[in-house]
Formats: sequence, C-alpha cells, structure tokens
Amino acid sequence: QFKKFNFRGVELEKLLDLTHEELMGIVNSRARRRFMRVLKKKPMILIKKLRQKKKETKPMEKPEFVKTHLRDMIIVPEMIGSCIGVHNGKQFAQLEVKPEMIGRYLGEFSITYKPISHGRPGIGATNSSRFIP
Repeated sequence: QFKKFNFRGVELEKLLDLTHEELMGIVNSRARRRFMRVLKKKPMILIKKLRQKKKETKPMEKPEFVKTHLRDMIIVPEMIGSCIGVHNGKQFAQLEVKPEMIGRYLGEFSITYKPISHGRPGIGATNSSRFIP
C-alpha cells in the first residue's frame, strides 16, 4: 500500500486540475503575494518550454532539461515531472521536479557555494590549534 501524496490536504490528481486562483488559496502567504504581484513574461516562457518538452517525450521517459536562470520562480503543480537546469552562478544544477517541491523556489535546490571541509591546521596556526595527542 503506497502512501498518496497530499499537499496541504489536496491530493496530487486534484492539484493538477486546480485553477490559478484555487492554487493561490492553498500555498503560503509569500507565494500568494508573489502570484498576485508578478505574472511576468519570463516565468510564463519557462512554463511553455516545460510543456513543450513534456509533449515531445515518449511515454515512460524523462523530458529533456530546460535551462533557466530563474532561481526565484515558485514551483507549481504543472511543473511536476519536468527536468530543469537551475543556474547557480557557475553552471546549471540539474533537478527533476517532484510533488514535494510545490510552493518552494527553484533556487532552493541549486546550491550556490561549495561546502567546505576543513583540513589540517597549517604552518601559521597557533600551537594550541596544532596540538595532536
């Protein structure tokens, strides 16, 4: 028995059928404000490209990656299953949109820095930090 995905009490099949206004009632206030204020050209172009790539793919295959610099775009249910390359300042981090990502930003899934792992203390380090038992 698989667990069905719910986004704030709404099942995935119903999420895909929601209108823009109904979706605004479900997402958090930050996303609601964003949807009310900004429905500009660039996010709509990205959604059109994603639709086109999904249409071109054969059944049971992943669509091609669509590259974008729109890190501040909120993920909507229509984008589920799409493959997106999100720019992190140097390259495009590939990500496949899953239902759990709805209502979050594309930039959250493309880290902009390389996490550091500290090595051994160097020559200029103080004696206390160089201590090895």
